[in-house]
Amino acid sequence: MQPKSKVELYAAIRRDSRAGLSIRAIQSKYNVGFRTVEKALASVWPEPRKPLPPRPSRLDAFKPLIDQMLRVDLDAPPKQRHTAKRIFDRLLEEHGAVQVSYGMVRDYVAKRRPQIRLEAGRAPAEVFIEQSHQPGAEAEVDFGDVWIHLAGELTRCDLFSFRLSWSGKAVHRMFLTCSQEAFFEGHVHAMSVLGGVPTGKVRYDNLKPAVARVLGFSRARVESERWVAFRSWAGIDAFYCRPGLVGAHEKGGVEGQIGWFRRNHLVPVPEVASISELNALIDQWDIKDEQRRIRMRTQTIGERFAHERALLAPLPVEPFEIGRLPTPRVNMHGQITVRTNRYSVPIHLAGHQVRVMLFASHLVVYHKGAEVARHERLIAKGGARLELDHYLEALAHKPGALPGATALEQARAAGTFTATHEAWWAAARRKHGDADGDPGADRGAAAAPAHGASARGGGDGGRVEGGRVDRRCRRAGGSQDRSGRRQSGAGPAPAGTAGLAG
Repeated sequence: MQPKSKVELYAAIRRDSRAGLSIRAIQSKYNVGFRTVEKALASVWPEPRKPLPPRPSRLDAFKPLIDQMLRVDLDAPPKQRHTAKRIFDRLLEEHGAVQVSYGMVRDYVAKRRPQIRLEAGRAPAEVFIEQSHQPGAEAEVDFGDVWIHLAGELTRCDLFSFRLSWSGKAVHRMFLTCSQEAFFEGHVHAMSVLGGVPTGKVRYDNLKPAVARVLGFSRARVESERWVAFRSWAGIDAFYCRPGLVGAHEKGGVEGQIGWFRRNHLVPVPEVASISELNALIDQWDIKDEQRRIRMRTQTIGERFAHERALLAPLPVEPFEIGRLPTPRVNMHGQITVRTNRYSVPIHLAGHQVRVMLFASHLVVYHKGAEVARHERLIAKGGARLELDHYLEALAHKPGALPGATALEQARAAGTFTATHEAWWAAARRKHGDADGDPGADRGAAAAPAHGASARGGGDGGRVEGGRVDRRCRRAGGSQDRSGRRQSGAGPAPAGTAGLAG
């Protein structure tokens, strides 16, 4: 039986030669020439087949033009270099290359671009060195921008990510801003979920919440005082990456994690009513992601994290104030200004100085140790968030200001001043009129807005009977005492401090 491959043929020729068969007999037996027998006796491996000469292509006449465009790109700004599509368009427009297809140009550009860089003495494509990490020792932190449909409006948000380097376990949190308050709150949430703190370095880029100033091209940084205090409390040893794009490769784990999370969980663009609703989903996704494997690892993220968790440093015992504490003065409109935005407080506090606890998503206002107001934080500059209940004392004396009040407009937009309240108000106006200072107008104007708070607080409702407004609606659950607190019930306790260990 004749050999099936050239390697088998060479083996048969060498075997017969060792058995004493002559070269002429071997030629006759296998129907090969003298040179083939000679090559088989010289080497067990056949010589590699010579490559075929390149086939002529319709692109050959235009290759010098493409090469010239790619050489010009060597000194062009990075964002203004030729793409394969642009080269193809220029060949059509400037040289009439109608016989050339886009696929031909694309394949040639992909092959020639790196070759031209090497011919010009430019550095080859950047390479990367794989890193090894010790369990429980290192982590990486970063923010990534994300777009969501928040209450029907397309909104840009910031996704905080804290990723353990060895296991790949990542904890995420969505914020409306990447402020220092969000930065701290993200750390506190991540450390609570992980159950500890890495014992070694935590890698950061030059985020403004942490770094006040970068000193030259070194790794030295001027850190913000609050960040220094927070690191000291949490036991975090910060490592700062190089500025710019080159530094992103020094924490490639969290960079890639944010991209993976965005593509797999935030596509299509999520539609949520609030950030809290989205963060509840994110917590579920983080738990689900523990079942996946990273590249060729034999263990899942959850299996590796179970081993790593026991090696983390313990959480701090004492609490840390993660919110800012400005002390603005209430103006004559019953408003305070925090970060260029205005928020209402009970009108009787006009002229007083109050204490504000500013968090990533909300703020709480205190006066003499008591909570007097709580607002969702505004992100855009120059905004205002006004609560109608805060102006009841003034409206009792100035009911004519109610129809055009900004607080009433916002209450209607928020749905807290409903059609029922509109009916109360209309009945009061028909009964008592809109005369400024008229006692009847006082009762009618104050009744409806006070009951707007009742709808939120669960107080007794007022009644409209034959055009008369029940005066009890003025005393409904939204009424306030002199300290500015609602009598219908205290609000939730402020999350003013971050205490991680019980």
